[in-house]
Parts: sequence; structure tokens; C-alpha cells
Amino acid sequence: MKIAIGNDHAGYKLKGDIVKFLQSNNYEVVDFGTCDSQSVDYPDYGLKVAEAVKSGECEKGIIICGTGIGISMAANKVPGIRAALCTNSFMARMSREHNNANILALGERIIGLDLAIDIVDTWLKAEFLGDRHQKRVNKIEDIEKKYSK
Repeated sequence: MKIAIGNDHAGYKLKGDIVKFLQSNNYEVVDFGTCDSQSVDYPDYGLKVAEAVKSGECEKGIIICGTGIGISMAANKVPGIRAALCTNSFMARMSREHNNANILALGERIIGLDLAIDIVDTWLKAEFLGDRHQKRVNKIEDIEKKYSK
């Protein structure tokens, strides 16, 4: 599976650790930066990952900033993107099973490394359940269509 990953300066360290985890578990990683801790604007990197997922270049994405809030807000502006900010493994599993999230958002300043790895692992292994949940995802898509005209 090909995973897009991106971060701002506040997510730089955690991204490095997550990339190592992904690569050690045979995921292909496309890193959209940033590649150091110099201050940058999180919307730029949320957009890059969202566009890679939207286009099909990557199957899923992971985005990281200080809290995960800003970068997820930016990514969710791209139609078809369902970026879920998760602070625990239950949220990660539910975001995939019920909401078919295609991007995982994390906050480096909010969670520690062990929890972050568990969230990523859980999120990547979970599958969308479809059925009654598809109806709700369709409603999200209808909202996007209504406001993207």
C-alpha cells in the first residue's frame, strides 16, 4: 500500500518515527515534507497529501502538525477527502470502519510516540464496513457537492 505523509514543522519529529514504522512494515511511503523543523504553513502540506490521495497517487494519507487540527481542516477542504483527527486507537478504528476516512491526522504535541504508532497501525488495518455506514458517507459527499458548485 502506498501512503502519502506530510507535516508542518511541529510534526516533523513524529513523522520521521512514523515513516520508519511504515517502511519496516512494508508500506511504500511518499513524503511530501516538510523535511526539517523550520516554521512552515500547515495548509500547504495538508493540501499536498490530500491531492495525492484524491488523485489516486496514494491509497491513504497521514498528516501531522502540532495538534492535528489545522492540517486536518486544510485537507478536508479537498472534495473526497475524509481526514480524521484521532487521539486514540478506538477513534482510529471507527474513522475507518464507520466513516471510511482516507487520511489520518495526528498531533505531535498531543500524543506520544507509542500511542501514535498504535493509532497508525490500527487505522491502517481497519476496513470500512460499508452497509449502513455507506449511506452516511454518501450524505457527506452530498454536502460537498452542494457547496462546491
